[in-house]
Amino acid sequence: MLRGLTTITYLADDVAAARDWYAEVLGTEAYFNRDANGALAYTEFRIGDYQHELGIMDRRFAPPQPAEPGGAFAYWAVDDVRAAHQRLLDLGAVDHAPPLERGPGFVTASVVDPFGNVLGVMENAHYAEVLASLRA
Repeated sequence: MLRGLTTITYLADDVAAARDWYAEVLGTEAYFNRDANGALAYTEFRIGDYQHELGIMDRRFAPPQPAEPGGAFAYWAVDDVRAAHQRLLDLGAVDHAPPLERGPGFVTASVVDPFGNVLGVMENAHYAEVLASLRA
């Protein structure tokens, strides 16, 4: 039934500011932008080994959300959780959950970005194994 991840969408009141912050975090520019009423309403990046899509949508167009960061959130694969977590903090994110080993080959951490979204990062042995098998 579920075939894979297509797009993760984060929300922001200022999509242009969020686009610029994520361009710095990701080291790449957004490949898609959509305006509504003369303002940037949605932007999207393709990132990583599988070119997954990270979208940022104007909060005005989102369904009702909880007041505090929470609910489901994604962990993005990284090579070094501690370094990625620290870099996000250095760029202005706020600590949500510090690095924690969840078992051999699995370490997670998360931050709240400057726009109120939880951004998770993870060293994931399974991800590395699947990627290696696809490259073989």
